[in-house]
Amino acid sequence: MAGKKIIKREPAPDPVYNNVVVAKVINHIMKKGKKTVSKKIVYGALEVIKEKTQKDPVEIFDLALNNARPLLEVKSQRIGGATYQVPKPVAKERGLAIAVRWLLESARKKKGQPMAQKLAEELINAANNTGVAIKKKEDTHRMAEANRAFAHFKF
Repeated sequence: MAGKKIIKREPAPDPVYNNVVVAKVINHIMKKGKKTVSKKIVYGALEVIKEKTQKDPVEIFDLALNNARPLLEVKSQRIGGATYQVPKPVAKERGLAIAVRWLLESARKKKGQPMAQKLAEELINAANNTGVAIKKKEDTHRMAEANRAFAHFKF
């Protein structure tokens, strides 16, 4: 069925750091259209990172996202009445979305601190290859490695 080609829209870079990925994270955090609240959270987290590490916060932010980004994932594939977990590589855009989701999920699960503080801790941990999001990535890679025998099944 031939139709129009879908054009992927990129959000405008955020005004403070002039970074598209920061803008995407702001949009991911946003609930009920409250963008000013999510901006305060992200910019607050980047300020905390700057204070704690004495380094460029966007550099730490990018490093954390790259460390948390999975390279492989498993997809269910039904073949001959049996369902197999088939490992497949993750596209860069999807990997980034998954990494952001994992980082935010693990930050939201922490209790007793403001969200900016929790997000900053999670980003610093991910930049140091520790934390919940990195553990989730390693579990995903381990699952893909365990099911490598089914890699020849096509999608």
